[in-house]
Amino acid sequence: MPPRRPRPSRCSGTCIDLSFLAALLAAVAREIVAGHNWRNLPMAAALALLLMANALVHAQAIGLAETAMGGMRLGLAVLLIMIALVGGRIIPSFTRNWLAKRRDARLPRTFGAMDRSALTATILGLAGWVAALPSMIVVPLLIVAGLAAAIRLARWRGALTFPEPLLFVLHIGHGWLAIGLVMLGASEIWHGVPPASALHALTVGAIGTMTLAVMKRATLSHTGRELTAGIGTIAIFLLINVAAVARIGAGLAGGGYQFLLALAGVAWIGAFVLFAFFYGPLLLRARAGS
Repeated sequence: MPPRRPRPSRCSGTCIDLSFLAALLAAVAREIVAGHNWRNLPMAAALALLLMANALVHAQAIGLAETAMGGMRLGLAVLLIMIALVGGRIIPSFTRNWLAKRRDARLPRTFGAMDRSALTATILGLAGWVAALPSMIVVPLLIVAGLAAAIRLARWRGALTFPEPLLFVLHIGHGWLAIGLVMLGASEIWHGVPPASALHALTVGAIGTMTLAVMKRATLSHTGRELTAGIGTIAIFLLINVAAVARIGAGLAGGGYQFLLALAGVAWIGAFVLFAFFYGPLLLRARAGS
């Protein structure tokens, strides 16, 4: 069946949507070049891949090609790799600083061969999944990637940060990445793990938790507030993780699907509404101490 001719209105919407990532990529690339900050080139590459993934989804929406699934997989893979890369930089660093202030000698391990191996395994596993390689190749790659991510996370001394939820939640977010990768691999060969549950471990769990955790920490830091979690922040963390567990459980449970689905939706919305309520005003006020 030949592809449908693109409709002008759809093409206009596509151009508008794609222009955001294109403009952001141009701005980021300009800053990198102007500041000779070549260390951040991977961020520009990630934005370029997200732009490509979005274009693939739009290509199917306007009737050019059957590429939406590949685009969605590519976009998700890029975000997960960014969590592995950036999380692997900031989580042990923030943890080290926090423990050092408390004169705790049990510091996170420094970046080394284990970290490089885990990152390589994650990239290879997700690349194979995006390319829809045979299960006999993808399954071991994804499961090894998830186990390596878990071992890497264990080296960062996350359990010691439990008294500070603002830091502890970063470890939880990376933990969802490890769980989701293993589940994604298992879902390829075992009907006991639905693909939807694996995907929600990665999206609601890893991406949702890490997005809120980093936004909250950045908001407090850039507005001059103390880096500590109050009652509202703890509620946000609990809600986003309830959303992840409920959404995964909806696919795994034999009954109660509608209840768990509704619970996941309410908890997800609640987490972001509370973020806007508690942190939105901070972004509209003058920096503390100024």
